Amino acid sequence: MNSERTEPMQFTHESLVQRVIFAAHQASTAVADELEAIGATRVMLIASARERSLAATIAQRAPVVHHHDEVVMHVPVEVAERAREAAVTAGADALVSVGGGSATGLAKAVALSTGLPIVAVPTTYAGSEATNVWGMTRGTTKTTGVDARVLPRTVVYDAALLATLPGPIAVSSGLNAMAHGVDSMWGPHADPIDRALAQEGIRGLAAGLPIVATDPGSIEGIEHTLYGAYLAAVAFASAGSGMHHKICHVLGGMFNLPHAQTHAVVLPHVLAFNASEAPEAEERIAAALDSKTAVTGLADLYASLHAPRALRDYGMPQDGIAEAAAKILEAIPAGNPAPVTEVGVTALIHAAWAGDQPA
Repeated sequence: MNSERTEPMQFTHESLVQRVIFAAHQASTAVADELEAIGATRVMLIASARERSLAATIAQRAPVVHHHDEVVMHVPVEVAERAREAAVTAGADALVSVGGGSATGLAKAVALSTGLPIVAVPTTYAGSEATNVWGMTRGTTKTTGVDARVLPRTVVYDAALLATLPGPIAVSSGLNAMAHGVDSMWGPHADPIDRALAQEGIRGLAAGLPIVATDPGSIEGIEHTLYGAYLAAVAFASAGSGMHHKICHVLGGMFNLPHAQTHAVVLPHVLAFNASEAPEAEERIAAALDSKTAVTGLADLYASLHAPRALRDYGMPQDGIAEAAAKILEAIPAGNPAPVTEVGVTALIHAAWAGDQPA
């Protein structure tokens, strides 16, 4: 990458305080140790019914007083309220979340109102565990915010827990993480540190995802992917939600689309939309993907992964494009590299809906 600078380096960067533990096959011990370190004696375990046996194994040494399994995508407000009530009723003094972004998101919703510390044990590459960003959905509108209370105190990454994640799900989840890295290049608060972290995160994801796509149980591939996902999420927590995430939040809330697949489909279109107007970001992304251009590099990676291509495959109706575009226009932050117009956003969403090549 070209190291020459034409403008003075002037920015303010704030790093989040969090313990991160990489420990394959050691989640149970690590979780117990972290709970002991924070003095937790009454734990609310948050994990979906599907993850119940796995969560029980992880928490076998933890002082669990309540297992809450009502975990719903996009964290509906009413689901969050029931979880908050359950935490108060149980007298919980800490939360342990086991699962993907929905489990972590529910733990964050509880922490937002109670201030309870979270120990997060991810089983996907969602990245929510590394951010102080919360999100909840009321009706068809998803709202996000930033609050120090929702940042997990500790994250325990145990690669063995992701070894049974099917290849297609791992790919979608990893591309969701890739979107954190790409959006961090031009988020509303992006700075040089964010871009450096995001570039290394993208590089790690590009190294790990082809491995887990063909060999989902590869600990090496999983650890590369987790490493990249974590760095991309840290960058995103600082840079803030850019064009990509605003689009996906609107679409996910309006049409109840699956989170990871939506991000995976939309990402190439946003990159193509912004790349020519963001030369430093384009250069960093291309370097991370070991490609001459960012757009070509991402396209090649998607082809090798057989990545999701079309929003219509996941239930988005074509007649919802115009309404979605109007809401997206209101949500995209000022300062996006490329000018954002109704015509441009509509064309982008239509291409993502149809599975067309990014323009």
